[in-house]
Amino acid sequence: MAVEAALLAPVLVTFVLLAVAAGRLQTAGGTVDAAARAGARTASITRGTEGIEKAARGATDEVLRQDGVSCKKLEVTLTKGMLDTPGGQLATMTVTVTCDVGLSDLVVAGLPGSKTLTGRFTSVVDRYRGQ
Repeated sequence: MAVEAALLAPVLVTFVLLAVAAGRLQTAGGTVDAAARAGARTASITRGTEGIEKAARGATDEVLRQDGVSCKKLEVTLTKGMLDTPGGQLATMTVTVTCDVGLSDLVVAGLPGSKTLTGRFTSVVDRYRGQ
């Protein structure tokens, strides 16, 4: 019985650690998605045309900071577009967030490598935001 426990214990611990690592990666991916959502929504309600990119970047940085996700490399891209609907065309803002997260930050300290997480969200520009 003791031999079986000695053989199975490392295997069970490894599975638990893998589950924790997968969960932390999933949580970080959700945070990147939330950052893209916040950036797109902020860009779609920002008044005027100046400062939209800065506002979107600020919103994405804030979400990442609040959730404790630190990116080795962070890229925030804002794209303006149009959406055809039966009621006419609507302007849209799409924010894409690409974040390289170090595995040592998420899984185990000292683990080399990184994982690239990408989030994208499109928000319709608020017609009544004012100019």
